[in-house]
Amino acid sequence: MTAKRLSYYRYAFKAMGSPCDIQLYADSPSRAKQIADAAITDVYRLEALYSRYRSDSFLAAINRVAATGGRITVDDETAGLLNYAATCYEQSDGLFDITSGILRRAWRFDRGKLPDQAQIQTLLDKVGWHKLCWAPPVLVFSSPGMEIDFGGIVKEYAVDRAAALCGAAGIRHGVINLGGDIKVIGPRADGSPWRVGIRDPRNKEAVMRTILLREGALASSGDYERCISVDGVRYGHVLNPKTGWPVRYLAAVSVVGDFCVVAGSASTIAMLKESSGPDWLESLGLPHLWVNVQGETGGSLSGRNHQP
Repeated sequence: MTAKRLSYYRYAFKAMGSPCDIQLYADSPSRAKQIADAAITDVYRLEALYSRYRSDSFLAAINRVAATGGRITVDDETAGLLNYAATCYEQSDGLFDITSGILRRAWRFDRGKLPDQAQIQTLLDKVGWHKLCWAPPVLVFSSPGMEIDFGGIVKEYAVDRAAALCGAAGIRHGVINLGGDIKVIGPRADGSPWRVGIRDPRNKEAVMRTILLREGALASSGDYERCISVDGVRYGHVLNPKTGWPVRYLAAVSVVGDFCVVAGSASTIAMLKESSGPDWLESLGLPHLWVNVQGETGGSLSGRNHQP
């Protein structure tokens, strides 16, 4: 019995504020579409649950409780995200903090001016994972006016979920790409690796490096997605939860790992660690690339067309 011939299919869509696509090899158009639709539906499900832009999301319900200093019981999936957030907080010495999203109220990158320090300080008083009481499945906000944000976790988690759904449906060759956060499901059908570009943080049209992947995930963090320049200084959206100000040492970090959620949190923590970020990345042992604001690069992926 001969194996069915596999053909390439690509499905583009928009989710979580980003252009996304699913590429896969399948034995028929109908089978490819069925699998891709299931994965895309799950991405939309997670967006509906955890979007900070929707008043009907579960995250919004959590933050309504947070505003009053109350308590809420969460489901298993949300508990898993909170457990991961707690781990990231501990492993980053408090730098990766899902309560720090409230600082966006001061940093309005569409205004082109720096916030007032007094406003930042007022918001900092409402930041700190250690101020919450998390005893699964109950989350208690003892200090009114706080909020949480899964922005540094949920898109990467959605990538891993979509890849797992495709794999469970029999896909052995494919790529999930949600706004540049990527999970590879095996090589291309001919066995060759997927070519994944890492963008230049100072030129959105340019690819800084091309990574060759047969499996695993790639995620990136940088100061280029939302930023302002004041007096020649760039201020990006990655905010230090202890100072309330943007990080200023690394311009971008990309990390390769088995799971996108791990690669994503690692890249963000490295940004938050400022000048100690490169050494911290080295200690992780994961393939990575960093570029600082002076344009210097380093990491095990700093060679061109590198294959981890």
